[in-house]
Amino acid sequence: QVQLVESGGGLVQAGGSLRLSCAASRNISSIPSMGWYRQAPGKQRELVAAITSGGSTNYADSVKGRFTVSRDNAKNTLYLQMNGLKPEDTARYYCAAWGSRWDYWGQGTQVTVSS
Repeated sequence: QVQLVESGGGLVQAGGSLRLSCAASRNISSIPSMGWYRQAPGKQRELVAAITSGGSTNYADSVKGRFTVSRDNAKNTLYLQMNGLKPEDTARYYCAAWGSRWDYWGQGTQVTVSS
């Protein structure tokens, strides 16, 4: 069991940047995978970025080159640095942690990008 709490969302103009944080309730070094999902109204939740315990990362094509996912094991925190934000990035962003047979989710943080 792990609790995940997101922070850092807000309102930003197109082209701006935000850094999302996900604070975990326990050591995250042994969690196989962590990542960020987002969901806009009327749309399916999609994986934005993920990082494994070994440091491998994966990104949605729509955010490659703009977003960076990272992990600070000492702080039990996952980050998502978002640069060059676009209105289409507007969504609620969720932190997730998962293994092969389980997953946990945060409550989300809203990101709104104005044009």
